[in-house]
Amino acid sequence: MAELTNGKIRNSILKSIGLPTIIIAVFYAVVLVSAFMLGLPMTELISDTLRRFGMNGLLVLAMVPSIKSGTGPNFALPVGISCGLLAIVCGIEFGFEGFGLILFASVFATIVATIVGYLYGKLLNAVKGAEMTIATYTGFSIVSLMSLVWLMVPFQSKKMGWLIGSGLRETIQLDSVGADGIINEFLAFNIFGVKVPTGLLLVFFAFCILIWLFFRTKTGIAIFAGGQNPKFAEASGIDIDKNRVIANIISTILGALGIILYSQSYGYTQLYAAPLNMAFPAVAAILIGGATASKANVINVLIGVFLFQGLFTTSLPVANQLFAGTDLSETLRMVIQNGIILYALTQVKGGDR
Repeated sequence: MAELTNGKIRNSILKSIGLPTIIIAVFYAVVLVSAFMLGLPMTELISDTLRRFGMNGLLVLAMVPSIKSGTGPNFALPVGISCGLLAIVCGIEFGFEGFGLILFASVFATIVATIVGYLYGKLLNAVKGAEMTIATYTGFSIVSLMSLVWLMVPFQSKKMGWLIGSGLRETIQLDSVGADGIINEFLAFNIFGVKVPTGLLLVFFAFCILIWLFFRTKTGIAIFAGGQNPKFAEASGIDIDKNRVIANIISTILGALGIILYSQSYGYTQLYAAPLNMAFPAVAAILIGGATASKANVINVLIGVFLFQGLFTTSLPVANQLFAGTDLSETLRMVIQNGIILYALTQVKGGDR
């Protein structure tokens, strides 16, 4: 009887947390111990993990509304990212600097992302059953389209253009406009040698709370109901198509604001092909946190971002120490990232849609 009870408890834990989450957590613990035994600077690794946790958080949080609405992980995250990048370069072009640039870019990105998210939501309503496939193609297409925009729009700022010719540079430094790490440094402090980017974490946690609260409102509950059981929700009088559009508008806005937060923390704004594959780490992170292609919440985001970013922040120097002269970190990242996505997609039952 005791063995039967223990077995039920283990199965309950595996079901609630997820086997991939447990495997990655154990692997991360092993990597941390290895880093300590190899004499690597733990305070620097922890500091970098906290920074990457905050700077990638909103991009992963953007997955929650789309998953809850029933459209699956937002593989079209580059759509929102492109809106944010456009807002940043327009802000620099108009002469904004420092917090002014971040504020302008955030407002401008929200407006543009609302319009684009509405159109994208309409597109997904027209292709029900193939959302993730269409999302991936849409994300790739918008990156190609914006590459033409970066080349053709007549921006005049010398802080962004090439020395010779027209168009914007691939990488734009934000220290020239006083926005390099400006949110990170707000109320930042050191404890036992670990630098805590207070402002960065506060912004991320604030948005987590807002999304958590939103999905407890009438609209949020309706979005979730439509995503979980579309037929029952429709029979109850819920406008599923409208709610799917709302969810994807929110997801697109979070992607736009997420790249602004990411860029100021990174210190650079990267254009052209840079956003092309940014959706895949975000999808992998939320799945590592225990989410599935049909269910996700804020807790999955927090756990997933920490494990995903912490693992690769620590595994790179550990791999370089253990295998001198090689760089297995990128290979390891791709194997885990795409393996987690593949595992999650195999759990989606064909009859659910």
